[in-house]
Amino acid sequence: MKILDAHGRLFGKLNLLDLGAILVLLLVVVGIFFTPGNPTSLAQAQTVPVEFEVIVRGLSVRNPRSLFQVGDNTSIVIRNQPSGSVRITKIEDPGRQVLVPQPDGSVALKPSPGSEVPFTADFLLTLAGQGQMTSDGPVLGGSKVKIGLPVRLEGKTYDFNGTIIEVRS
Repeated sequence: MKILDAHGRLFGKLNLLDLGAILVLLLVVVGIFFTPGNPTSLAQAQTVPVEFEVIVRGLSVRNPRSLFQVGDNTSIVIRNQPSGSVRITKIEDPGRQVLVPQPDGSVALKPSPGSEVPFTADFLLTLAGQGQMTSDGPVLGGSKVKIGLPVRLEGKTYDFNGTIIEVRS
């Protein structure tokens, strides 16, 4: 009996193309289920407290003191991805300041004369939440938390943008 006949069948029973397709499927199943994953995946990263500061400039609001209080929770959106809820731990008014040349040639930081604009507020918010520490830094809700990153804060009565200016973990 011939090993390969005129129709390309092995021992007259099994087609070589069918045997190749079965072998490819078997290799795919082995590759999916039996190869180890990335050991530094996000699910295995350690959970740590993440604290960061967000500056908000020129927010148009009638009563800025009624928006939120220390201890309130707010939702945060990073890179258009909801990233969970964070707690407001500190609220500051950074005030607007300008550099003013002095007669002796030095420069001094002075309050801006236009800093009392009605219905406009500036905030420096310190926010805290739980995130994962990776080799690239802290991650909150699947999004990296880095200085300079624009974020959106959402609450019951507000939705505004700010920028991260400091990250601590």
